[in-house]
Amino acid sequence: MSKRFLIVEDEIFVALDMEHILTSLGCEVVGIAADQETALSLGPTADAALVDVNLRDGHTGPEIGRRLANEFGVRVVFVTANPAQLGDGIKGALGVVSKPISDNSLIATVNYLAAADGPPPTELRLFA
Repeated sequence: MSKRFLIVEDEIFVALDMEHILTSLGCEVVGIAADQETALSLGPTADAALVDVNLRDGHTGPEIGRRLANEFGVRVVFVTANPAQLGDGIKGALGVVSKPISDNSLIATVNYLAAADGPPPTELRLFA
């Protein structure tokens, strides 16, 4: 697996755990972003992103996800404890996984994002 992932998460221990799992799967982590400015600066270097909704600079995750998908072609999945805040979805994003996310759920989501096709993991609620 050779996808480049961006982790958009302001809780450093959660982000580091995600990074560990991603790298153990052979993925490259292009960065960890805790706010919109950092996420968008790293956006052009990523193929896929795991994005939290509420970050250091507020409720910016939905806008980050939309912009990453639409401006840079990044495959976006939200990983959040507040999936209801996304309503029916964010234009361009693939879906949402609820926190806390198990290692197995994260691995399944990463494999889905890294694959050209294939069924989504059962934990992933796809956006229409």
